[in-house]
Amino acid sequence: MSRKIRVIVVDDSALVRSLLSEIINRQHDMECIGTANDPLIAREMIREKDPDVITLDVEMPRMDGIDFLGRLMRLRPMPVVMISTLTERGAEVTMKALELGAVDFVAKPRVGLSSGLNELATQIVDKIRVAAVAQVRRAPAARPADRPAQPGSAAPITPAATLLGRISTEKLICIGASTGGTEAIREVLVQMPADSPAIVITQHMPPGFTTSFAARLNGLCQITVKEATNGERILPGHAYIAPGGKQFHVARSGANYVAVVDDGPPVNRHKPSVEVLFKSAAAVVGKNAFGVMLTGMGNDGAAAMREMKDAGSYNYVQDEASCIVFGMPREAIAHGAADEVLPLTQIAPALITRLRGATDRLHHRI
Repeated sequence: MSRKIRVIVVDDSALVRSLLSEIINRQHDMECIGTANDPLIAREMIREKDPDVITLDVEMPRMDGIDFLGRLMRLRPMPVVMISTLTERGAEVTMKALELGAVDFVAKPRVGLSSGLNELATQIVDKIRVAAVAQVRRAPAARPADRPAQPGSAAPITPAATLLGRISTEKLICIGASTGGTEAIREVLVQMPADSPAIVITQHMPPGFTTSFAARLNGLCQITVKEATNGERILPGHAYIAPGGKQFHVARSGANYVAVVDDGPPVNRHKPSVEVLFKSAAAVVGKNAFGVMLTGMGNDGAAAMREMKDAGSYNYVQDEASCIVFGMPREAIAHGAADEVLPLTQIAPALITRLRGATDRLHHRI
């Protein structure tokens, strides 16, 4: 029998600690080997017990979860699943935690904690299992360009490619991601020039968190990044993120692409689902589409990415070495959906080079 996943629960609420440890101990493949009510106690416990995964409350006394996570990921990187609150501040702090290297997060309800956490039990243990096999990296020291813009200040410009010049507005870049995807998406988007073709994105995320995610990216990128809203035109120089808890796909209205955001059922257990977005791109965008599959668990979007390729798209898939979790990319490759398999840092440059080639062809035809 394989060794159980050993988990330490760090949370200032005694109720949450007992509920989480009970949920974990009910699983045949994991055990809670300790609980701590603040990060300073947790630090000693981690040294002593060397867990496989820790669950960490975002907001705690004495040292908040983010400070603790930052130190932990610099000194002793390990898989961390954040337990967040469904508030605007909770969402912002969670984005910061993912940036620092947390593998994933679970949003705990503000009311009805016992029943709510038990309903989330499946999600919690699934995420602990994924975290246990995730490739965790030491947190980098913050670069000035990574710091969010202060309100009213100019957005920090990360060195991105120079403008592409005249390019067909028919082009559309479609990105799918799950576990580890928030940072992978950022890595791609910050490199895209201000006149990039429109980008549509599905990242598996619950309601309430995509607004913060879009706002954070918008402060870091040369393109405009926003949550998609139903019926809006999809414009060049913009990236549209599927709102958490909704399905998002593209449709055509005359010469324009438009966003369709609806309350459709989960697909591959996901809402938003990459399958839904990529399937629409295969049907509506065809050879003008570029597909990008980034880190994530499972197989969501793999079959639809193959449909995109069959319809004429050109597809990039993140390689195993640079993925936090090589699930969705592996499945996309297995489906024969990839044109190129690249390290994360090379995806945007390869895409830009290919788009430049398209601009040159456009000039030659004129």
